[in-house]
Amino acid sequence: MKEDVPALAYDSGATPDLAELLELYGSVGWSAYTKEPQTLVAALRGSTTVVLARAAGRLVGLARVISDGATICYLQDVLIHPDYQRLGIGRELVARALQPYRQVRQKVLLTDDGPGQKSFYEALGYRDTGDFRGGTVRTFVRFD
Repeated sequence: MKEDVPALAYDSGATPDLAELLELYGSVGWSAYTKEPQTLVAALRGSTTVVLARAAGRLVGLARVISDGATICYLQDVLIHPDYQRLGIGRELVARALQPYRQVRQKVLLTDDGPGQKSFYEALGYRDTGDFRGGTVRTFVRFD
């Protein structure tokens, strides 16, 4: 698939249909989202910004942000269909998703420790909180 990638189209503000969302999330193994489709739909509706990537009309990537628009934004759910990974789509999605929040100082991301996660997000300017010395940053999370 990567040899003949169709032209990509990026879209902010469009709402993908549930079937294509489930296909995309399922393609990367994010079953916590696909097990509860209505929760996934509600999450996208509640997001401040959603940016989609399409190739020949097919949903191949998504990034979303949740923010107050002034002091903090959370980059959430950056995912690219495996057939389209390592083509710069993730980088472009993140740039477009964060563009409205240039003035926001605190940009937060919570992700798993899958292969490539650390290097991908560090290349985008994020730092692992474990890399901060002197106790300047702490991370707390609660999953219920």
